Order: sequence, then structure tokens, then C-alpha cells
Amino acid sequence: MFSEYIQAALSRAEYEPIEEGDFCATISGLRGVIATGETIEECRKDLIEVLEGWIALRLRLGMAIPPIAGKTIDVSAEPEAVV
Repeated sequence: MFSEYIQAALSRAEYEPIEEGDFCATISGLRGVIATGETIEECRKDLIEVLEGWIALRLRLGMAIPPIAGKTIDVSAEPEAVV
């Protein structure tokens, strides 16, 4: 579930060159998910870390995670009983 969501989000990532040859990446629709790096590869790695943290924080705060390309992360606020 998480890896599929992250891959769908990464497919929407936009990379732009910024000052001194560095890169900045954002994902449309995911406010606050911003990463930078000296290369596109470093920027992508940072973007994955930022996205994972963004998801974890939203889950902790009980905030919705918007669907991307039909992929969702739905976690119940109430733990399910183990039978």
C-alpha cells in the first residue's frame, strides 16, 4: 500500500533547476512535500524521505491523505480486534 502510493506520487514529481546547479522537486496536490538536492538523483532520494515523513505525520495527526492515480492510504483510527 505505502510503496504503491509513493511510486504513484513520484510519477507526478516535478523537478526544477534552482540556484548553483541544485534541483528542487515538488509533487502536485501534496502541499508541503518539497525536496532539494545537488543532482536529480539526490533530489529524488530526498523527495522519498520527505514524502514518507509527510505520510507518517498525516497518519499520526489523523489527517486524510489525498489519493493519487487511484492509490490511497486509508488507516482506521480504531485498531481492529485480533481474533
